[in-house]
Amino acid sequence: MKNSQNSFIEGIGNTPLIKLKAASEITGCNIYGKAEYLNPGGSVKDRAALALIKDAQEKKI
Repeated sequence: MKNSQNSFIEGIGNTPLIKLKAASEITGCNIYGKAEYLNPGGSVKDRAALALIKDAQEKKI
């Protein structure tokens, strides 16, 4: 299966880029946006939460 992960955690931060057609046409440049809503938790905050968890694990908190 394409883009499958072995765990919930692996899905965090692996969000796709989506071409913004109207902005690209207006500017004459290829404009892309990150689809953060496709993170497992539905938010860019997933990245911050993952960083906090990894930090706590490293410190054995």
